[in-house]
Amino acid sequence: MASVAREEGGDYKGRFYLVLKRAAGGDGPPVFLTDVRWNSRRTAQRTLATMSDIELRRRMRSALGRAARPALA
Repeated sequence: MASVAREEGGDYKGRFYLVLKRAAGGDGPPVFLTDVRWNSRRTAQRTLATMSDIELRRRMRSALGRAARPALA
């Protein structure tokens, strides 16, 4: 499931970002992809409406892979 979250702050640029959740019955917390940003909720929702399931799954795998890797010193 893809949705949009809003980051509070004075700057409107990139205020909205992508949030992915596993489908109903799936385990795990939501994944916040703060590197995927939009300036408005309308633009974000239009983009999500046009993204394929394959693209959303690819982004979820990528985000989970980044979260699993240890940070480089």
